[in-house]
Amino acid sequence: MCHYCGCREIPLIKEFIAEHDAVTDLAGAAVRAMDQGDLDRARALVAPMAELLRLHWAGEENGLFAVMREDDEYADYIAALEDEHRELAAFLAALDLDDPAQRTAFTQAADELRHHIAKEEDGLFPASLTALSGEQWNLAMAAWSTAHTSPTRSPAALRGGPVQPG
Repeated sequence: MCHYCGCREIPLIKEFIAEHDAVTDLAGAAVRAMDQGDLDRARALVAPMAELLRLHWAGEENGLFAVMREDDEYADYIAALEDEHRELAAFLAALDLDDPAQRTAFTQAADELRHHIAKEEDGLFPASLTALSGEQWNLAMAAWSTAHTSPTRSPAALRGGPVQPG
């Protein structure tokens, strides 16, 4: 993943990356739990993962994606990312970890999620540095804040860690 353009220093991008890290941590722990035969633990990890993704996607789609979509250069790229959000949301909503095929599909979905995150962190986030105005950054941050109205919805809280002050 990119570490040279400086986008990781933007507060909103830091938040998105922290959420990406939290989601991939939860997904990886769920896969490991399934591999160990602990389906109850896997279910307990998938639930906060799905909730964190829901909040994360609301912040992205109503904020950064919305303002970047104003530029036709990014519209198709963003539409594809949003399609991936919808596909994963539908998959997680119907997930039955008692079904071995669904467990295999979850492992594949976790891999696909890492590729999806790379498209954001290595493509869209660096592009946002030059694409957005100050007003657009403010709108994007406001949308993220709206999606995360409760400190119990922070990445740390959803992982079971300490709640960060809002």
